[in-house]
Amino acid sequence: MSKISIGLIQASHEIEGSAPVEVHKEAAVQKHIALVREAAARGAKIIGLQEVFYGPYFCTEQNPKWYASAEPVPEGPTTRRFQELAKELAVVIILPIYEVEGIASYYNTAAVIDADGTYLGKYRKHHIPHVEAGEGTNGFWEKYYFKPGNLGFPVFDTAYARVGVYICYDRHFPEGARLLGLAGAEIVFNPSATVAGTSEYLWKLEQPAHAVANSYYVAAINRVGVEAPWNMGEFYGQSYLVDPRGRMVAIGSRDQDEVVIGEMDTEMIREVRNVWQFYRDRRPETYEDLVSL
Repeated sequence: MSKISIGLIQASHEIEGSAPVEVHKEAAVQKHIALVREAAARGAKIIGLQEVFYGPYFCTEQNPKWYASAEPVPEGPTTRRFQELAKELAVVIILPIYEVEGIASYYNTAAVIDADGTYLGKYRKHHIPHVEAGEGTNGFWEKYYFKPGNLGFPVFDTAYARVGVYICYDRHFPEGARLLGLAGAEIVFNPSATVAGTSEYLWKLEQPAHAVANSYYVAAINRVGVEAPWNMGEFYGQSYLVDPRGRMVAIGSRDQDEVVIGEMDTEMIREVRNVWQFYRDRRPETYEDLVSL
């Protein structure tokens, strides 16, 4: 089928930050299971969740408490739980997880689960920010929690489309977005956690530009609300699906838990690629400075 319904889930996290890690995780998992069920009931075949969906955006502080929320992927309980859900609902799920590998290697990861519950693989976030944001000691202190990704830029053949993943801060870097296109991605999911302020005006600029430059769909997902006790800023939602012409197919509200549904048309991807021959006309032999400077 050429037309595929895409579901994007944006949600708030109401549990106060001092609560135990497992309280955060279970509340968020239960909320998102219900939202995934809603997306499937509304016809979504590929469903994407927000960055580190099963808790607050804890990177606003530097606290070793949050290491306990990390799980192996795919062996961890959350991945297995959503594998069962994907199989039951016959949907593909892009599942952002805080991953631990070995004794102390941590990654910002997204598992990709096929519509029969099969674990297809994972993407690890490559570009890790470490910048101040909001007031006081708040920031995107991600280098405290995550190593840079080391698995490249895989594209996954799912039951419904070829899916790539790029996580939050990655979206500011065009190189990986192009590599996903070269690998054959038809849609790229960007699960995010970003607040109002310096980068908000880029939210609806950069990813439509990636969609146009690489002739694929982009599914941009952002959480909503203000998370206590940090109150770093407002997570401004507005999750959206954008097509290869840079047009918004669907967009969510700024401040509501919501399942955003949009339709992806794979025939449009082929049409746009035939009209705008960006892949034919690229000049990789002239790009040596990209890796030498």
